[in-house]
Amino acid sequence: MLRTILTFGIIAGIIISALMLITIPFVGEEIDFNAAELLGYISMIVALSTIFIGIKNYRDKEMNGVISFGKAFQLGLLITLVASTIYVTSWMIYINTSDTDFTESYTAYMKEELEKSAESEEMVDARLAEIENFSEMYKNPFIQIGFTFLEIFPVGLLVSLIAATLLKRSTAA
Repeated sequence: MLRTILTFGIIAGIIISALMLITIPFVGEEIDFNAAELLGYISMIVALSTIFIGIKNYRDKEMNGVISFGKAFQLGLLITLVASTIYVTSWMIYINTSDTDFTESYTAYMKEELEKSAESEEMVDARLAEIENFSEMYKNPFIQIGFTFLEIFPVGLLVSLIAATLLKRSTAA
């Protein structure tokens, strides 16, 4: 089981990290932040499709075609943890070593969008204060790690639930 977890988790982690590192330099200029967010989640789903492949591979090759929902879900979550760890590590290396200040660019974008909105002045001021607070908080590496993990892990959780539901089998085919 460990071999399956590591193999498919590393593959997923490399795919999502590579896609992130390829596209992130274009975010804010060639790709706006909303499109980048959508592209990021699509990339995560593509990369985490390895969960489905990993569970099926394990079921068919190691478990003689039989796997419970619980075992399949566990396998999916562990693959997700490996992929998430690689993704978070890649992001931390990028955000803390690149010349661009992603956080500053994103904060400026959020402020611009908020100021263009039809919200009341009080609401805009309150949201601007929240954005400034978050920007300051995000300088803490533990906060960076937590938020980055929360970007990818729920996607892997959902993919794991779907894959475990579709691939569970109580008798060999």
